[in-house]
Amino acid sequence: MADLAGEAGITVRTLRFYRERKLLPPPRREGRIAWYNEHHLARLRTIGALLERGHTLGGIAELFTAFETGRDVGELLGLPSPLLTPWSEETPVRLTPEELADHFSGEVTAENLTASLAIGYLAVDGDEFVHISRRLLDASTDLVAQGVPLAAVLEAGRAVRAHADALADVFTTLIRTHVVTTLQDLPQAAETVESLRPLAKGVVEAEVSMAMDRRIRAELESILGGGTPDTAPNAPQEQQPPKKD
Repeated sequence: MADLAGEAGITVRTLRFYRERKLLPPPRREGRIAWYNEHHLARLRTIGALLERGHTLGGIAELFTAFETGRDVGELLGLPSPLLTPWSEETPVRLTPEELADHFSGEVTAENLTASLAIGYLAVDGDEFVHISRRLLDASTDLVAQGVPLAAVLEAGRAVRAHADALADVFTTLIRTHVVTTLQDLPQAAETVESLRPLAKGVVEAEVSMAMDRRIRAELESILGGGTPDTAPNAPQEQQPPKKD
C-alpha cells in the first residue's frame, strides 16, 4: 500500500480513504500480503485527474460504477445524447477468475485466454475479467458444455466476427450510397438510419436461418445417401426402359 501511494503521489491515509469509499478495487491477497498492480495505479491517477477538474468523490464513484456496469457515462454527466443510438444491445459481464473457470471447466488455458483477449471477447480490469457480451458468453459456455473445445469456439468466433464486419460494410455502403447521401440534416439522417435497424437485423437473421437450413439439409443428405438431393434415398427413381433381347 505504501509503494502504491508513493507511486500515485498521495498519502497512505488518502489511499485507505479511497478504498473505504469503494473507489479502488480490492488488492489480490496472498495470506496477509496485499498486492496492487498497474490497474490500481491507473485508477488513482484517474481519480486525481477528475478531482482536478472539479468532480466530487461521490460523482467519481458514480462514474466508475456506470463504466463497470455498461451504463451511458455521457448521460450520467448530463451530456447530450449521442447522434446515433448504438445498434448493439449487448450487456458486459464481470467475472472473477474462479467464475470464468466455472464457465469453461478445464479450458481456461493461457492460449485460450490470449485468443479471447485478441478477439476482444475478454478484457482485464484489475483482478477481474470483463466479457463483452452476456449472449456470447452464454453461447460459448453452452458449446463447450456440448463437447466443443473452447479453442474451436474461439476460432469460430473469429470467423463469425470477420463475416459480421463484412455484412456491416454491405449495409453501411448501401445506406451511405442510396439513403443518407448527405449529412447536412444530422437529426434527419440519424432518424433515417435508426429506422433501418430492424430491417438490417431482419435480413441477416432470415439469410442466416435459410443458409443453416440449406447446409443442414445437405449434410443430412450426404450422411444418409452420400449423394445430392436428386439421389437421396427417398427421391423417386427414374424408370428405365426394358432391354430388348
